[in-house]
Amino acid sequence: MAESMVEGKQSLVDTVLSKAQDQQLKTTNVENEELIELDEGNLLAVNENKTDTKDFKKKKETILLSLTRDATQALFNSLWKLPVEQKDGAYLITLPESKTWMPREKPVPKKKAPTKWEEYAKTKGILNKKKSRMVWDEPSQQYKPRWGYQRANDDTKDWVIEVPDNADPYEDQFEKRKTAKKERVAKNELQRLRNVARSQKKKVPGIGLAPTEKPSKDHLSKALAVAHKSTASIGKFTDRLPKEKPSKFTGKKRKFEPSIGNLGSEKEKQLKVLDSVSKKIPTINVTKAANRMLRQDEEKRAQDKQSRKTPKKVKGRKASLGLGKPGRQGGGNKKTRGKRKR
Repeated sequence: MAESMVEGKQSLVDTVLSKAQDQQLKTTNVENEELIELDEGNLLAVNENKTDTKDFKKKKETILLSLTRDATQALFNSLWKLPVEQKDGAYLITLPESKTWMPREKPVPKKKAPTKWEEYAKTKGILNKKKSRMVWDEPSQQYKPRWGYQRANDDTKDWVIEVPDNADPYEDQFEKRKTAKKERVAKNELQRLRNVARSQKKKVPGIGLAPTEKPSKDHLSKALAVAHKSTASIGKFTDRLPKEKPSKFTGKKRKFEPSIGNLGSEKEKQLKVLDSVSKKIPTINVTKAANRMLRQDEEKRAQDKQSRKTPKKVKGRKASLGLGKPGRQGGGNKKTRGKRKR
């Protein structure tokens, strides 16, 4: 029994070895490699080797497989000639610029303009350090996320807040904390919108007046107008300079009708509205109606004139006798022509 099992295993090994010897592994060499067009930047290989049409019809699959294999092998051969570096057990190849222009449905995205903070950090040489997501939470004595659900050092869950010495003892500190957070969120959103508007080269929304290194005359007058409006009366009772001119940055003043004015004119307006509502008679545009009637009359005259110009078709017996045909005297057949003359 044991001998038969050994003989069976030996026969299986012999068959596997014979099959491996029969298989001819192809080399990395490619015939007519110069005819294969390569574009390493797009990982593209175009095989331009010509084949016989008769052979292609008979052995379509085998020919296509061999052409694809040659193109792929030539592409890999050229890729291994490029500079290769090994990183974390993987081989990285730096691809060159693409030679073939590939059509795109949409244009290439433009590079985003740097924000104000990025420009400031670049001038000051500040490097962007990535913060770790997990931080130490003192109350729970464990690591928790810096932000989000169940974040560390969450002050919104405090059930009591100590009132500062210089604060009003009757002021709601919880509401004050919520208001401060809303203001921070609104400020961040405004800054984001300012960055978006500046990147798209549109008018940047502002708060108050931004400082400049070399203020102009208009800038100073605008700053003065803003300072006047910053009072509780919006500049109504602010003292003016002796030769101060009215600012052109104040905007247009809205005009309202007086709450107590001419009662007669107000009564007349109300009566007109009531009269139009009660009658419900649609207003007729006399000029529009007259123009429409004139247009209809002109169209009718043009149709009558066209109908007079077109000749009527000759029907019945006259057509058979040939009376309607010009250029022939008498009309009709030769046999009937004489009879009609008699």
